[in-house]
Amino acid sequence: MTQEIIIAGFGGQGVLSMGKILAYSGLMDDKEVTWMPSYGPEQRGGTANVTVILSDEKISSPVLDTYDIVVALNQQSIDKFSSKVKEGGILIYDTSGIHNHPTRTDISIIPIDAMQATLDLGQSKAYNMVVMGALLEAMEYKLPMENVVKGLKKSIPERHHHLLPLNEQAIEKGRSLLNKK
Repeated sequence: MTQEIIIAGFGGQGVLSMGKILAYSGLMDDKEVTWMPSYGPEQRGGTANVTVILSDEKISSPVLDTYDIVVALNQQSIDKFSSKVKEGGILIYDTSGIHNHPTRTDISIIPIDAMQATLDLGQSKAYNMVVMGALLEAMEYKLPMENVVKGLKKSIPERHHHLLPLNEQAIEKGRSLLNKK
């Protein structure tokens, strides 16, 4: 099985971190993995995206034109990437600040209110982990939570490891956004 994913949004939303955690989680699960970030010099506030491929087989190239799953965290990302979801694929997007909602009928469109879920947690810095939870729930390949936690530990500095329980709580909150549908 292969999952080809792109996560896109503004710099500062934790897009690249989500990709890195997803990639490390796949490595911990003995998957073949590529992680390819893309961002401009305006990293905070500019657009950023990361492509992650998880596979049981060798990956020939990290460069993709279409994706199994697109996660879009702002209008610019929906505009740019919604047409690149493969037929039958999944588009997950945060409804906060979105004016033109996607309308394709050949894909699964999953709107989530990740910003409100983050506010409900009372931890604004957990936004990307709420989104990560929704992504993990939507993925066909289910990464074990213990591998996600290992990926988190590998991705964040040790001085922030005391925040791991909060990150796990945010991931579960994100998973629950899909379970309500």
